[in-house]
Amino acid sequence: MPNSSLVALLFIWTASLSCSKTDIDHFEKTQQVIQEDILKRADKHLSEKPITITAQYSSRSAGGIHDFYSEGDYWWPDSTNLDGPYVRRDGMTNPDNFVAHREAVMRFSELAGNLTSAFLMTKEDKYADAVIRHCQAWFIDEKTKMNPHMLYAQAIKGRVTGRGIGIIDGIHFIEVVQSLIILDKYGKLDDEDIAEIRNWFSEFLMWLTEHPYGIKEMNTKNNHAMCWNMQAGIYAAFTNNEDILNSCRNNFTQTLLPNQMATDGSFPLELARTKPYGYALFNLDAMVMNAVILSSENHDLFSFETQDGKSIRKGLEYMAPYVADKSTWQLEPDVLYWEEWPVAHPSFLVGSFMYNKPDYFELWKSNNHFPEVFEVKRNMPIKSPLIWIDMLN
Repeated sequence: MPNSSLVALLFIWTASLSCSKTDIDHFEKTQQVIQEDILKRADKHLSEKPITITAQYSSRSAGGIHDFYSEGDYWWPDSTNLDGPYVRRDGMTNPDNFVAHREAVMRFSELAGNLTSAFLMTKEDKYADAVIRHCQAWFIDEKTKMNPHMLYAQAIKGRVTGRGIGIIDGIHFIEVVQSLIILDKYGKLDDEDIAEIRNWFSEFLMWLTEHPYGIKEMNTKNNHAMCWNMQAGIYAAFTNNEDILNSCRNNFTQTLLPNQMATDGSFPLELARTKPYGYALFNLDAMVMNAVILSSENHDLFSFETQDGKSIRKGLEYMAPYVADKSTWQLEPDVLYWEEWPVAHPSFLVGSFMYNKPDYFELWKSNNHFPEVFEVKRNMPIKSPLIWIDMLN
């Protein structure tokens, strides 16, 4: 069935902009920018076979072959004790980390997003069928599916076998789920398949909301909490869990937005990091996508404003000048990947439509839509805007 939150958001969008589809077609406008690249990628994906986490295993993992495993990014061998526990170097990614499972999830997300976008543009079943084949491997096939938890994510040698903050590695499932919502809307999913996949995400959502790792991640203070809410929200919408959906809405309006944003629209906790520019953009994207996922006829998060004036609009206004001209950035450049940012951030695409800001559309249009650097892709979970805008037109 369709995502009720996103369908209801259509009502809000139309009312707030007071324009009809004949006045401006957001899907068509976005499609014109990326259509050629999307179709090229989708046609290539048609012949690609599913690769799930069972394809590679790390001997350092405390789990089995069906358990997602990753290692803490900023943890390195102690030069004074090479056999001892790793030590932290904030912002500096250890190149010797095991990243195969992250790469597999990111690849899955890109395949699903590109193929579903191609289906929306052409209505050709071959693209939908390819998405379904990958989803069956990840969530249904007993030989290749992933267990619905992230108990062993972002482990640290000599310290922990997994951590709550590892849940952020799951953000790349978001566009997979949105693709499933789209394909289900168009009647492309077998009843048995969609039931099994919904059951998988119901179990994953239960783990996210009940396991100590999930609870700790929900209560973090920075982008990790924003991304936990984004994940829990889309999984709740997909599995029709209204209680958790409402809880995510309340968490966003009562905790995340008021506590993470300053009155000028900045994110102080992100700006305090060694990569403030990239983290600020990442958190802004997550904040805007929270609003896309969680808004409904009775919950318009795009119009929500705290008593002291904090809002999504304010967050976009703060970062927009620095995306338009990065040389005006007031803080030190990021210690890594400074040259790779900004990219085509979904926050400005959505913001351009929600707030009738053509200049935001240009910020999205003029930047890189298909980055290839691993670290940039890892922090860009929303790469397929058509699968979101389709529900909002």
